[in-house]
Amino acid sequence: MKKIWFLLKFFEPKRCKIWNVMKWCVIFTVFLSFSVSAEIAAQQEKVNLNLSKANLQTLFQEIQRQTGLYFVYNEELCNTFGEVNVNAKSLSVKQVLDDIFRDKELTYYFEDKIIVVKAALPQAKEEQRKITGKVMDAEGSPLPGVGIVIEGTTMGVSTDVDGKYTLECPPTKDLVLVFSFVGMKLHREVVGNKTVIDVKMEEDVQQMDEVVVTALGIKREKKALGYATQELKGDELVNARESNIANALSGKVSGLQVVRSSSGPGGSSKIVLRGNNSLTGSNQPLIVVDGIPMDNFTGGVDDAWGNSGVDMGNGLSDINPEDIESMNVLKGASAAALYGSRAGNGVILITTKSGKKQSGLGITVNAGVTVESMFLKPELQNTYGQGTNGIYNVKDRSSWGPVADGSVTIDRWDGQKVQMYTYDNIDAYFQKGTSFNEGVSFQQSYDGTAVFASINRSDDKGIVPGASLNKTSLTLRGTSEFGPDKRWKLDAKANYLNNNAKNRPIQGINQSNAFSTIYNLPRSLDIRDLENCLDENGNMIWWDTESTPQENPYWIKDYRTNQDSRNRLLGTISLSYKITDWWNLELKGGTDYYTTTTTNKVYSGGNVNPKGRYSEKSETFYENNYSFLTTFKKDNLFSKFGGFVTVGGNLMMQRRKKLEAGTGDLLIPNLFAMSNAADKNNMTHTSEDVQRKMNSIYGSLQMNWDGWLFMDITARNDWSSTMSKENQSYFYPSVSLSGVISDMVEKVGGTMPEWMSFAKVRASYAEVGNDLDPYQLYTVFKVDKDPNGNPTAALGTTLYDSSVRSELIKSWEAGIDLKFFNNRLGIDAAWYKSNATRQLLDLAMDPFSGYSKRKINAGNIQNSGVELMLYGTILQNPRGLNWETTLNASFNKNKIIDLYEGVNEYGIKTFDDLKIVARTGSYYGDIYGKKFQRVESGEHAGKIIVDAQGLPLVTSDDYYLGNQQPDCMLGWTNSFSYKNISLSFLIDARIGGNIYSATTANLYKAGNAAGTVINGTREEFVVPNSVTSDGNGGYTANSNAVTPELYWGRAAGGNIGVGEAFLYDATNIRLRNITVGYDFEKKWLEKTPLQKVRVSFVANNVWMIVNHLEGIDPESISATNSNATGFENGAAPTSRSFTFNVTVGF
Repeated sequence: MKKIWFLLKFFEPKRCKIWNVMKWCVIFTVFLSFSVSAEIAAQQEKVNLNLSKANLQTLFQEIQRQTGLYFVYNEELCNTFGEVNVNAKSLSVKQVLDDIFRDKELTYYFEDKIIVVKAALPQAKEEQRKITGKVMDAEGSPLPGVGIVIEGTTMGVSTDVDGKYTLECPPTKDLVLVFSFVGMKLHREVVGNKTVIDVKMEEDVQQMDEVVVTALGIKREKKALGYATQELKGDELVNARESNIANALSGKVSGLQVVRSSSGPGGSSKIVLRGNNSLTGSNQPLIVVDGIPMDNFTGGVDDAWGNSGVDMGNGLSDINPEDIESMNVLKGASAAALYGSRAGNGVILITTKSGKKQSGLGITVNAGVTVESMFLKPELQNTYGQGTNGIYNVKDRSSWGPVADGSVTIDRWDGQKVQMYTYDNIDAYFQKGTSFNEGVSFQQSYDGTAVFASINRSDDKGIVPGASLNKTSLTLRGTSEFGPDKRWKLDAKANYLNNNAKNRPIQGINQSNAFSTIYNLPRSLDIRDLENCLDENGNMIWWDTESTPQENPYWIKDYRTNQDSRNRLLGTISLSYKITDWWNLELKGGTDYYTTTTTNKVYSGGNVNPKGRYSEKSETFYENNYSFLTTFKKDNLFSKFGGFVTVGGNLMMQRRKKLEAGTGDLLIPNLFAMSNAADKNNMTHTSEDVQRKMNSIYGSLQMNWDGWLFMDITARNDWSSTMSKENQSYFYPSVSLSGVISDMVEKVGGTMPEWMSFAKVRASYAEVGNDLDPYQLYTVFKVDKDPNGNPTAALGTTLYDSSVRSELIKSWEAGIDLKFFNNRLGIDAAWYKSNATRQLLDLAMDPFSGYSKRKINAGNIQNSGVELMLYGTILQNPRGLNWETTLNASFNKNKIIDLYEGVNEYGIKTFDDLKIVARTGSYYGDIYGKKFQRVESGEHAGKIIVDAQGLPLVTSDDYYLGNQQPDCMLGWTNSFSYKNISLSFLIDARIGGNIYSATTANLYKAGNAAGTVINGTREEFVVPNSVTSDGNGGYTANSNAVTPELYWGRAAGGNIGVGEAFLYDATNIRLRNITVGYDFEKKWLEKTPLQKVRVSFVANNVWMIVNHLEGIDPESISATNSNATGFENGAAPTSRSFTFNVTVGF
């Protein structure tokens, strides 16, 4: 207004009428232009408001702060206006004020940058319209909590527990209602003349990716989490077509390593997250299925001497992949903190299918056939045959004999004269494995009740003749909402699993290990000549009659048999009640119960146990959990503050019973009964009955400010029966913080760059633990019998110490999550550091004390590293080519900060001259062994010292050779689709780390390895870069040539050879998986009862791109129940598989 009066003053001296007329025209025009420009400016100004129970003056002040517009008003009028509730995001000032003053006794108008508020003239009130309706999901189930607003206003309501709503709105017909809900696509509905509007909302896949299952089964928005998790959908796991679901995780999750035993049907696999935290524990994450922990045992058998038996598989392999809805990996301690003493190694949450509304009958039939073969085979020479020093010897176990090209005629082991050739015994003996998988599932949902049922059967015959595994899975699950307003919800599931295995392969240093036998067979022996494995007296036929021979693999198949059967029940039941819209209570119970029975039969006539043997073993395990959980969730408690509180408790009871008995030699051949022992005093009987209990209470507080700043605080206290009464209570806290920068900027009225869609930072700290196994701490009695069969009882050898506590892991984590170009490109990066303290170690004691060891708390193991995940939608065309890619990488350092006073080394595994240890100041899994002697200084520094023969000398002490841990793990997944055709492939890599191959050492020792023949011959050679002693303390260049037989006899001598010679870089890069699929056009199925048809072809372990071992897969380790992954000895080979699968929906 000052500008206008300035203009009046300027024109004051002019008196003529025309001028006066012009003057007032100009004044009016200027006044009008300023008024119009002010109103236009006001319409263009955008504000973000979130006020609850505020007064009108507060609203004016907030608009003034954001826009610079000023308000003129009568305070008395405004004080009688009442409360103001407004939630506006990027709305104009005019839209906000129109909404606030609608049907009120106040109105407003603009004057320049001033908004004048005054009393409204009395006018007839418009009659409000009432709109009612129900909001449902695509399956017809009601959706409570859906937000419904009139577009362009802040007027709105939310649906109740039945998905119903009532909304009063103006009578205009051009109104548009906007429906919004987390995980659903935004839905707009034109009102028109309608008074009832029912809506079905569709899932938004992108939004659903942002909602994950966290600890205790609570679904959270991913943006609110202050820690790292990674979710895999069930389809990603099923498409891998791995019979063991653990193997399907390879290369898909950053920081996750899958350690495989590769031992044929039912072989076990082990999962390690972010390195090893314990020297004595399994280092495996806790597996939780639908809120109930399951026992993920690893069945690999491995003793201190490297002797292995059969691999009984791992617990997770029992789960049918077709039943899984999603799997969420909780990597850090903060993510897993609510599981306390069981979460020291992370947690994997598995959510199974619960039934959804389906078009048609809801029946899905799945069938597939798989063909398996050896992925890698040891590299063997095909030039020389059986014998020593180039001369044939029928009794020799090595291949240092003459050239086997048919020019030499020999007397074979059975007395026949034959020409000497080499044979491919690996392909001759091992077969193509086959697997058939069939499954039927049914799911449907109606009016709050959902049902899911499935049955799956697989029949697997591995590459080892006679080995097979049959698996049956039966699942039934039902959920139902009932009662007034459907506030009650019942969820019950039963999953029955049955596994029957025959002739699981025997591994390790064992005369019955078929892999080792075939690999080390003299190259001129044909294993097919031994297929008829029994003579006329029923005794085993074998070429080797010397001491400690291997057994005939064909005889093992039929006459050294093992058979096991496991029956398992995974059951859960929960009942929840929604007390109010913001308060819920849930009671849950669950069980994991299984029994395993095993029989081993050795028929008479063998060369190891000629009289035959028989043994039986049974194991029964159960874990029951009973829990309650109450949740309180309320947004906008006051101003912009919201919260989510959970409080709960759990009672866990666990028991494991084992009974094993063996006859020793049989009295009557081939009569397999316990009563048929030849010597009752030599029978073996062992039994075990262990129990544990754990009581827990826990709670969490999740707070948020304005939907962009989040803080989580959790606490759990465990009381464990495995610890002493003085130290059985443990408290585990955690705190995490996350801020969504992109949301914050918008909330305060700013704008993010167009190319950046999302930005979030996070940080967390947590403490979790590792509990002790039952009866490890206490001094127990051992019941046995003396040589006369009389029962005896003796005190255990562990000294009880009440001061021992559980292991404690303290973890820090920070991360950033960025998305660009409308979420088409994303980066998720995390840094973490954890210190596992109070390690539960066995400390050796003086034998004269009467005890051999005692448990102590000592040590500090640190894991620190970085995880990166890059993901992007490179091509996006619904009618054309689509391309999505994900690259994950992890870098971890697993360091031993401290052990125990006076103790600098703790053994993880020792075999002969090789040991894998933890040493103070170094890294977990250092490998020590013998090396070739080398000159330490001078002109010949680093050169190998040889003896007078020219053979390398070997150190008497053990030296550092390498470390088993990888420096980096990578996984790269690419998915393509064109119309109904899909193609995906996965390349994963392990960079760095070492592995010792005793299999390779034995092949070189026997003259079977390809490396023993250079350019088709075995010429003498001088050891490269070698010197010999000159007798005066100095060295001279070596010129003494040696034969390959003598050299490898020295380098591979003893049980496993010189450690330095057979330690390999474990780096490997492989094309892990290729999947090609085709979905039939729906229009082709319109006149059929079929709803969908999909065919797919899957190949696993397709191509080893980089590998430094000689035909041995670095994944072929000795056993999965050991923390020593840098050692391989007689392990089964990994396999390559091709699967054709058909899925049909009705």
